[in-house]
Amino acid sequence: MNPENHYTERLSLTEGQLQQVKKQIFRISMLRLALFIAGIAGLYFFFNQTTLLIICICLTFLPLFILVKIHNRFFIRKEWLETQARIIQEELQALSGDYSSFEDGKEYVNPEHPYSFDLDIFGRRSLFQSINRTCTFFGKNRLAKWLQNHLHEKTSIEKRQEMVREISEHTLFREQFRVAGLVHHGQSSDGEKIQAWSQSPAQYLHAGWVKAFIWGVPVINSLLLITSLAGWTSFSWLGLSFGIFLVLSFGIIKRATYIQETYGKQLKSLNGYARLIALAKAENWKSAGMQELMERFNLNGQSPIQALQQLSKELDRLDLRNNQFLYVLLEGSIFFQLQEIVRIERWKARYGQHISKWLETVGELDALCSLGTFAYNHPQYTYPELTEKPFCFLATQMGHPLMPASQCVKNDATIPSRPFFLIITGANMAGKSTYLRTIGVNYLLACIGAPVCCERLKLYPNQLITSLRTSDSLSDNESYFFAELKRLKRIIDLLNQGQQLFIILDEILKGTNSMDKQKGSFDLIRQFMQLKANGIIATHDLLLGSLIKQFPEEIRNYCFEADIKENELTFSYKLREGVAQNMNACFLMKKMGIILQE
Repeated sequence: MNPENHYTERLSLTEGQLQQVKKQIFRISMLRLALFIAGIAGLYFFFNQTTLLIICICLTFLPLFILVKIHNRFFIRKEWLETQARIIQEELQALSGDYSSFEDGKEYVNPEHPYSFDLDIFGRRSLFQSINRTCTFFGKNRLAKWLQNHLHEKTSIEKRQEMVREISEHTLFREQFRVAGLVHHGQSSDGEKIQAWSQSPAQYLHAGWVKAFIWGVPVINSLLLITSLAGWTSFSWLGLSFGIFLVLSFGIIKRATYIQETYGKQLKSLNGYARLIALAKAENWKSAGMQELMERFNLNGQSPIQALQQLSKELDRLDLRNNQFLYVLLEGSIFFQLQEIVRIERWKARYGQHISKWLETVGELDALCSLGTFAYNHPQYTYPELTEKPFCFLATQMGHPLMPASQCVKNDATIPSRPFFLIITGANMAGKSTYLRTIGVNYLLACIGAPVCCERLKLYPNQLITSLRTSDSLSDNESYFFAELKRLKRIIDLLNQGQQLFIILDEILKGTNSMDKQKGSFDLIRQFMQLKANGIIATHDLLLGSLIKQFPEEIRNYCFEADIKENELTFSYKLREGVAQNMNACFLMKKMGIILQE
């Protein structure tokens, strides 16, 4: 079943279930109203008839309280189905090229990054926005990290590919995982606060006076209650004991309140992450990578799900102190606050050191779900073949993954060995820059283990580095030209350090005069050859094509031509061999009346 049919079918099923739930909620609401009215009427008519009054209460108010719980469950189910319907609708929109529903990762935009700014990896209509289906902050950060720091080893990429392949086949799991994550959505500060809490020292767990109070208070009150009931002592002694312990409990109010206000919300969110872990553990994973991922959720052979749920229950119990009546009753009788704080600290001592690992693993699984959805939504994409021969980039029918299929013109790219450079010439608007970004984006997708928009791709994973878009920096008093020089200097330094790079450059030395630019460009490419580099350079300078005479085995010239037919400019956007012959700047300026016709 193709993705569109799958999502359409799932949406229809979800909307049908949602309508049923809404009907059930309405029926229960009407029944609750009827029982309430009947109960009030019964109280009025049978107020002086004890037997009938009790029967009336049992037949009205008791079912009413039961229906409240049932009603709440239906509301939870309604929220789930509404979220499910929304994310399915978002996937249908994504299939048509509309990714506006997904977070764009604009906070990760970094002009100093080796390639992400040039390739529009983050921001509006970016690669991140098209891939991102994360439902946790941990997953979002992990996905961004993968895109910012791609893999370099063949075995690591192939392992990630295997995991993405498998998770792409678990369509229902990915859907339910995302719904669960969005319904139980945490906060961006969850990780830091949870880690801070897990690493903070225990204040009460090992204190001797704490143990004395935890055991002593309920024992003393129990003995006084028994002796009072037996008539051996007066109930006033029990009241005195109750009052003293209640007053003493005020001494730990501050600590209990601190836990609730500072960490309570974040720690309770662990119950939501436990649900995500439970969903993952329920699946039958076959790939070695996914099985290793599931192993990280284990603790001495046991799943952390029950442990996380136990902490959530303890925090819920601590919330009972917010009820003033229960506070007085529980504190005076058993010193309840202190008991719960000790229970929570005991949990932290046992499991706290493992929380960060569990949450990081949830984030990795979340990021894998995004790549799996990307793979599922593009069944026409292929997984690249990785080679151990440095260097190699052989692409057949390669297109940009963010371009609509109707507008996407596909081209090949051949870089067979090291050192080797493609020099791309061509007119304005003919497609040079798009071609460079197409290569860069597909190369990045390949190196994070995702499928690529190619009929076939074979590559060796070097570090990607680009210089396609530089800008003046007013705050640093830095010119456009100097910013570009800094980027080129960084590339040369990395090559001199022995790093293997895949370099993509657009119009070298744009900020200087033609003669200086030409000489500098020639010298730079010669140095690239000496340093055994690989890459692609796009330029308007046709003379750079003459470098093939000096490096006949290491340079190839290709171009994008602008064709002028019947006084109209047309572009094929198809890559051709050789150096460009037609330039269009003067033609366009004349046609627009900027310069005079000859």
